[in-house]
Formats: sequence, structure tokens, C-alpha cells
Amino acid sequence: MSDEEHEPSYTVDELAARAGVTVRTVRFYGTRGLLPPPVIGARRVGHYGPGHLARLALIEELQRQGMTLAAIERYLEQLPADLSEQDLAIHRALVASWAPESDEEITLRELERRAGRPLTEQDVERLAAMGVLERVDGSEAFRLDGTLLRLGVELLDVPIEHETILASRTVLVEHARAAAQELSRLFRDEVWNPYRESAEDPDHLNAMRSLSAHMQPMVVQALVTAFQRSLREELRAAFRSR
Repeated sequence: MSDEEHEPSYTVDELAARAGVTVRTVRFYGTRGLLPPPVIGARRVGHYGPGHLARLALIEELQRQGMTLAAIERYLEQLPADLSEQDLAIHRALVASWAPESDEEITLRELERRAGRPLTEQDVERLAAMGVLERVDGSEAFRLDGTLLRLGVELLDVPIEHETILASRTVLVEHARAAAQELSRLFRDEVWNPYRESAEDPDHLNAMRSLSAHMQPMVVQALVTAFQRSLREELRAAFRSR
């Protein structure tokens, strides 16, 4: 069998349920070209794959960030056409990092429904190590960061030790915070302060408005591209040296 035959397949109803949206929303995104068309199978039933699910999650996250459909279309047009569902999930996680924390309390049964699979105690511990969830003291509920759930579930099947996940998370958080601090300083010194000094200039004001509307997706795309390129180069160099 080919890899495609091993991939999960969803009907439009199953895709909508997994993504937490309506079937009407899925079809609407398809007519706008935001979602690729499904594969038409027997009885003219459309089948969607993990890439559709990841792309739909990214679209929903961009909307939560306040982007218009036109802006989302432009954003998606700039992404490489061959991005995998893992790459799309990374984009979504980075986009979500701009939003305020949106934790919610959830039961294990609901967590498994949202994850689309049964979860062992080890799975729950790994999701906690990745910062996806934490146990609520004195109850059987979990506090969930829904923006990271899909990526966390995909990583459950990656053969990485629990301690390695914790160490990797520490590295990523520290470097992400350092990048955010440096970008904030650069924006303050090179953009915001000059704007304050020339607030009467209409051209400068319009430029600031444009920058504010596009800064988040631009920075996210720049971070994703730089990280993927750097990681690819580092891994290539590491395996060449062995």
C-alpha cells in the first residue's frame, strides 16, 4: 500500500467534528479556495486527510487573531504548496502564540474526543510535558491549551523520551522569549519611538496602521521559515559528521 492509503480519511462531517466547526464552514472555505478539494471516492463521497484538518485549524486560528478572509487568503498564498500537516501545525502554534492564553477545563472523555483517539496515562503525561495541558488539583479534569492540542497529539507517536520533551520545551521557550524580547526592543526603538516623534505626519501614521495589521503574520512566517531552515541545516550537518 502507498503512504496515502495509510493516511486517515474523513468525510466532511467527520472533518468538521474533529476541527470543531460546522460542515457549512468547511464547504465555505472550500469555495473560497482556502481548503484544497477533497478526494472523491466511491458513491461520490469526498474524503479529507490530515492536511485538510491542519489547514482548517490554521485558518480558524488566523480568524481568531482578527484577520479578515482576504488577509487569510494572502497569508495562505505565501505558504509553500507542499507543506505537510506537521508544518501547518507549527505555523498554527506560532500564530496562536500571539493570542492571550485561552485555557479551558476539560474531562478526559472530552479530551479524547477532541484528540480523536484514546489516551493512555503516558500520553497524558507527555501532553503535560509539552505544555498542552495540566491536571486540575482536586479533580479529574485537565486545564487545556486548545491551541496546542493538535500538534501535541501528533507528537505522541514520535519516539522521544519524556525527559527529552521536557528539555526541548525548555530550550524552545527560552529562545522564543529571547527572540520576542529582541523583536519588541527593535520595534520600540526603530518603529514606535520615531512614530511618536512624528505623529503629525499622515504618511507615517498610515504606515504604522499598515504595519500593525501585518506585523504578526509577517513575523510568524519569518520565524517559521528561519527555524525550519536552521533546523534542516543543523540536522544535515549533525548526520554528515557521523
